[in-house]
Amino acid sequence: MPDAPDLFVVCPSCGAEVSKYVTECPYCAARMQQRAPKIARGQITASGAKPKRQRRRRQRSQRTRSSPSRPLVSITLAAACAVGAVVMVPGVLSAAQVGVVGQLDGQWWRLITASFFADNLWYTAASVAAIALFGGLIEGHYGAIVAGACFFICAVGGMAAAAGLESIPLALGANAGALGLIGAWVVRPVLETRRGEQPAADLIGAAVCAGVLLLMPLAAVEASSTAGAVGLILGLLAGAILARR
Repeated sequence: MPDAPDLFVVCPSCGAEVSKYVTECPYCAARMQQRAPKIARGQITASGAKPKRQRRRRQRSQRTRSSPSRPLVSITLAAACAVGAVVMVPGVLSAAQVGVVGQLDGQWWRLITASFFADNLWYTAASVAAIALFGGLIEGHYGAIVAGACFFICAVGGMAAAAGLESIPLALGANAGALGLIGAWVVRPVLETRRGEQPAADLIGAAVCAGVLLLMPLAAVEASSTAGAVGLILGLLAGAILARR
């Protein structure tokens, strides 16, 4: 690699270092040279300075890498749950049409739709907030596919457990999917805490959110405790698998 050219000279009058491209010393006004030398093409680039176009291109690429992408999948899931609750409240759809109410009788698609509809708006608000928050965290760290797959596995698994284990099944709402996302995210900071490291997430906040959703069956009859517990267990298993990465 060629050495960078010397860009400074010493003034013979005052001894200060000045640019070799000036004709007079800026400190003592002594005459340095009759004519400033020409700057050769590529000389400044070789000395370490970057052209403006390259600097702008590098700054744009750095801004692109540093700016996080929006959690579109988590926002879409949360919005779908919110819209489903708004549709259910006026009575447009009945719980028996979209939820796990009694035996499925071959209508297995209700295991999917049950998570997107609920009668209780407070129950829906808690689930939507958890999906948007913890789903966004998972999506930002592991990707959109992982966040979406984790939600659907935990939601469908929780509803299937409620349909198969409860004598009179009644399950509506996204508590299983929301608790699954909380469980999937919380495993990593728990392992960091056990190793004596500073956790990357607020464990107290996650525990409060999980506690609210687990106790939600006391306030909303359609919130199944079986679905929520199974969703949380599936989320913890998913978080353990992701943590091994």
